Amino acid sequence: MNPDIAKGNWKQFKGKVKQQWGKLTDDHLDQIAGKRDQLAGKIQEAYGVSRDEAEKQIKEFEERNKDTTPP
Repeated sequence: MNPDIAKGNWKQFKGKVKQQWGKLTDDHLDQIAGKRDQLAGKIQEAYGVSRDEAEKQIKEFEERNKDTTPP
């Protein structure tokens, strides 16, 4: 996936992100605004996981949601 999610897809993707990582608030998601590195950082903060673990979770999430993520 592109390091950043296309702005047009972010709204659709955002709902799925919120389902996966329920501790992330709408404010967090607005701050992230499709930036993958910021998503990883917020997952780290909210769930107390390492950067590698956050990246792994994002990668697995992307694989399950290929229909939503841009090529």
